[in-house]
Amino acid sequence: MSTLTGTSKPHRAEVTRTPHRPGATRTWALRDRLALTAAVAVPFVVALALVPLRTSLSHTNAALVLVVVVVAVAALGSRTAGVVAALSAAAWFDFFLTRPYETFDISASADVETAVLLLAVGAIVSQIAARTRRLEVITVTDADHLSRIHRTADLAQSANSPDTVVDHVRREITGLLGLRACRFEYGTLMGQPPRLHGDGSVTVGRRTWDVDAAGWPEGEIELRAYGNGHYLGRFMLTPGSGEVPPLQARLVAVTLADQTGAALDTSGPVHR
Repeated sequence: MSTLTGTSKPHRAEVTRTPHRPGATRTWALRDRLALTAAVAVPFVVALALVPLRTSLSHTNAALVLVVVVVAVAALGSRTAGVVAALSAAAWFDFFLTRPYETFDISASADVETAVLLLAVGAIVSQIAARTRRLEVITVTDADHLSRIHRTADLAQSANSPDTVVDHVRREITGLLGLRACRFEYGTLMGQPPRLHGDGSVTVGRRTWDVDAAGWPEGEIELRAYGNGHYLGRFMLTPGSGEVPPLQARLVAVTLADQTGAALDTSGPVHR
């Protein structure tokens, strides 16, 4: 039995495309903080800008202008930012644009209804906008995962040596899962390290490990490669310090390991 090792770094350009990999959490947190600041400040500024027009501009039109502001904040920020923007818009609509002016009292029942509708519509639209942004992120993530699988499949068909496929997949899994290190062991199983299974779950011994709640278990984690139902080797994963990758990423890692097993099986016995 021999071991293939390597120290290639994760593909940084690919890692930054999803929020769950190292470095992305900080980026999204900054964006959300800016969105929350905008959620409080922008409706105030817009409502204040409408003050010179409050006698000529209908309250319905003024409320629609503020709804546009709420939608913009929700689309650029988070669902929480959208809700805060809706609350801010309703409050400043009341303060600046309804009688008695510059108080939080409303004398006309129609204005009360408009303010309530502004709050309700703003909150609903912010939910939709935030969900749309999340779906866009998932779509990009899916495209990235499919690209990894396709690249590996093409390489498995064209590579002259299974070692080339093993090394390629090792680098792909390192970047995909945000690992500190990853190596491949050919042949016989030794020891009982934690194991990443085909359904994306992790076990430690005979016990299921809640990786999403507890993080990776300590030490190396094995991801086995099978070809035509036969065990051919395993990737030994050393987790990084970032967040645990989501289930979807773990399933892609399993798929890449399966492609490795298929390449090794086609090439015949190697490194035994």
